[in-house]
Amino acid sequence: MNIKGIDYDLGVSYLPGICSRPSFKRAQVRREIEIIKNDLHCNAIRLNGTDLERLAYAGECAVSQGLQVWILPKYVDASAQDALHYLSECARMAEKLRQRSPEVIFIAGCELTLFLNGILQGANIIERIGIPANWEFMRRGEHNQPLNDFLDRAVTEIRRHFHGPLAYASVPLEKVDWNRFNYVGLDHYREARTRGMYREILERYFSFGKPVIVTEFGCCAYQGAEDRGGRGWDVIDRAANPPQIKEPLARDESVQANELIELLRIFDDVKVAGAFAYTFAAPSDHYHEDPAFDFDMANYGLVTSYADRAGATYAGLPWEPKQAFHALANYYAEN
Repeated sequence: MNIKGIDYDLGVSYLPGICSRPSFKRAQVRREIEIIKNDLHCNAIRLNGTDLERLAYAGECAVSQGLQVWILPKYVDASAQDALHYLSECARMAEKLRQRSPEVIFIAGCELTLFLNGILQGANIIERIGIPANWEFMRRGEHNQPLNDFLDRAVTEIRRHFHGPLAYASVPLEKVDWNRFNYVGLDHYREARTRGMYREILERYFSFGKPVIVTEFGCCAYQGAEDRGGRGWDVIDRAANPPQIKEPLARDESVQANELIELLRIFDDVKVAGAFAYTFAAPSDHYHEDPAFDFDMANYGLVTSYADRAGATYAGLPWEPKQAFHALANYYAEN
């Protein structure tokens, strides 16, 4: 596996009024990207966010560290027309960055069947995944044509401004026409339902004859999280006042660390071109001593984020590495 990557969240509003990175401090971003290169031993970073200025600044920091930069502009719940306009602006920004380094890849979208407004019923991502008719619609494959129609338009728009490699971050339920992309991308979580077929699903993507990238994989840090995979976050009841964990959970960082290493071994065994662990940090979901409010164990961050203090390992930074941080660092350094 040549591309040893991690996702870096620059701020996305998955729900109205809730940003995944509410505070953006340039010095902190610069320092964290240094840590990603030097301490986590990554050679690639996936910049995941909505704000163009944040994406551009983090991209500059990553290029200065010699990292391969994968830019993922997140346009959650946008209409197709608004998304195309946004992608055009992002492509201009990415091309400027590519002039500094040829190691810039543009990801044209992420799980758009779910995140783009208009393919499925529902005004936002939470509504869409909660409508049973949508899952039947996807089981019949009726989402694939509108998805590919949008990707055709998106790639045409992006290519007007960006002249580097393109990718798309799909999920297994999407059948993408990969001819338009340089990389085949898959957000690939493992859960109880797919554990026995996880490797088989991944190997199918080699049939397209292009480098396969696992654009997202990971696990939360509580007992049983390995069985929930990409839905591990859904244990938080954000509609409650105050928001809290829905059920009794036991924090267990070893679950997250073990799952990441097991998946990395599979990726190396099947010879994917690269993978991006999700995610470096989840700054909006903080640690709390009371398990009912410990949102840190219910996110995918490799570091524990604090609301009111700095960690002990890195001076001035409001987080502390989890077991998964050290496990990933060791694996990347040794493989």
